[in-house]
Amino acid sequence: MSNVHRRFFEAEQIEAVLQRAGIDAPLTEHMLLTGGTFNSVYRLRFSDRPGLVVKLSPDPDGAAMTYERGIVETEARFYTLAGEQDGVPVPDVVALQNLDPDLGGGQVLLVTELPGCPWYGSGLATTDRGGLRADLGRLVASLHAVTGPGFGYLSESTGALTSCWEEAFTGMIDAVLADAERFRADLPVPVHQVRRSLAACSKDLAQVDVPALVHFDLWDGNVLLDLADEPRISGIIDGERALWGDPVMDFASAALFGEIREDGDFIDGYESSGRAMPLDVSARRRLLLYRAYLGLIMAVEPIPRGYPRARNRLSDIVDSHLRADLAELEQLTVGAA
Repeated sequence: MSNVHRRFFEAEQIEAVLQRAGIDAPLTEHMLLTGGTFNSVYRLRFSDRPGLVVKLSPDPDGAAMTYERGIVETEARFYTLAGEQDGVPVPDVVALQNLDPDLGGGQVLLVTELPGCPWYGSGLATTDRGGLRADLGRLVASLHAVTGPGFGYLSESTGALTSCWEEAFTGMIDAVLADAERFRADLPVPVHQVRRSLAACSKDLAQVDVPALVHFDLWDGNVLLDLADEPRISGIIDGERALWGDPVMDFASAALFGEIREDGDFIDGYESSGRAMPLDVSARRRLLLYRAYLGLIMAVEPIPRGYPRARNRLSDIVDSHLRADLAELEQLTVGAA
């Protein structure tokens, strides 16, 4: 699966980006990296300096979801904020550039290359997983210690921040449902059920009063592992969905299609930082709502990217979890009424 609006760089175009960033080192290799489905990402190697990674946004005139406007800027902002926390392994931002019209417009992000490979597909032994999940919990807690000036996505392109989390998250739900209508997505759940669940969680959302730095895409594909000696987490990448929001949001993607409350190693690592892991009923209702929001994104995004949802294992899993999360949410809210 690949975004039909992706664009690709030739060596001379990459060299132009490097020159604008003040880098005059000879480029010996530029390799298109696989795995992403939105931007185009290249690994750059040089004869006399450490490697870099360059990320090119899709055609700015191509179809995209509302939250995807300015997500290259969002990612750059996430790395800058997260990099201020001791021990959080994120790339350094070398340059964020607006591309000239003759290069197609849009944005390009240049960052330092981190060691390691994605956890997903690494073949890591199960016996090594517990300690790394605890490490991830500690790193996520460090991200949540970063607080912002308001709630909402990091990029100004996605709209202004607000002082009210319920207002900000309602806007996110409204946007993804409007995207579903705009792209004629065949959602696995009725829109009125989503809105009913959102309304039922109004008091739960209102409890969130501190905007925390949230990655919101912490599945294993966005966590790098260095397996050279003892396995360690060497990077947290792809902060394209990052926002100022409820820390509970990160538990949706950190346990994608699973249950964070069953991940004792992650919880122990998170709480070892001195932050309490919210596991009460109110947090559970919010978590289910955030999982549903993530499921809606995953249900809609294939259409603007040009690979309409076929009946496959991934879409079946997304649909099944979306239905189950909303069903459990309705049970919890009815029980609390």
